[in-house]
Amino acid sequence: MASGRDRADGGVMPPHLPVLLDEVIASLTPLTGKRILDGTFGAGGYSRALLEAGANVIAIDRDPSVEVHAARLSSEFPERFAFRRGTFSELDALAAGPVDAVVLDIGVSSMQLDEAERGFSFMRDGPLDMRMGGEGPSASDLVNQLAEEDLANLLFGYGEERKSRRIAKAIVTRRAEHPISSTAELAGLIEKSIGRKPGAAHPATRSFQALRIAVNHEFEQLVEGLFAAERLLQAGGVLSVVTFHSIEDRIVKRFFSVDAGQGARSRHLPEQKAEAARWDPVAKPAKPGKAELERNPRARSAILRSASRSGAEARTVSYAGLGVPDVRLRGAA
Repeated sequence: MASGRDRADGGVMPPHLPVLLDEVIASLTPLTGKRILDGTFGAGGYSRALLEAGANVIAIDRDPSVEVHAARLSSEFPERFAFRRGTFSELDALAAGPVDAVVLDIGVSSMQLDEAERGFSFMRDGPLDMRMGGEGPSASDLVNQLAEEDLANLLFGYGEERKSRRIAKAIVTRRAEHPISSTAELAGLIEKSIGRKPGAAHPATRSFQALRIAVNHEFEQLVEGLFAAERLLQAGGVLSVVTFHSIEDRIVKRFFSVDAGQGARSRHLPEQKAEAARWDPVAKPAKPGKAELERNPRARSAILRSASRSGAEARTVSYAGLGVPDVRLRGAA
């Protein structure tokens, strides 16, 4: 989404500030008359900029709460804007026809973080939910039902939380007394179990990130969305993706690589013909400049990667070589 992230001090930056907006627009220019798919509508920051630059926009989001923002753009640009609710994996189906470019901004929006009842933020007490689309198992279900080892693996794999085993043990001990159902209780439990250093990010940051990713299948949706864009775009079409942490960026970087999915081969095996590049050229990654960081510190970890679609046939969906964490959740305790 394009409208907000947690700060290092645990607060939330103001909403409606799309990250790397100028760079995203530049990667797609010229825009007049083009048909662009905004795969993560959020508050509509990218969509509005694209419309104002003369493009026709199809916006997609899984979160029903964003429809009020979509309605506003529909009234302003009735002939050039359309909103369709759905997920990354449905991009090519929801586009209902060819597009010239696809834009994806990966992650959670400040609108979601600001609503305590959504359960995304450890800074706002609310039910432990975290479901972007309001469907399927919640964060509370995972916290209260996963086996201790599975919970530790989830926190480490998706949140890169080094103290995951200590946190998982504390959670299992607490839930034996009563179910953990609120964001404040979970955040407090994590802080108590691993401590907090002055000036450092809240100790629950990585755990909440991991749970959110698991609840919403974010890495799976990202992979599915990348391959959906590859199927959708014709030669010369552009895919621009803004990510906010290293795992997401690694997945996108490897996806754009001509060798993605081939893996390492032994020199003793017969030489294999290299696959045709599906993305060529691939632009150099862009990061926020000093002025944007001063205006919007939450952009500090953002990276934009963009590439143009070649004429090579689209690949079938494959996770091989993309660096997606292998977190296998075997079930409840």
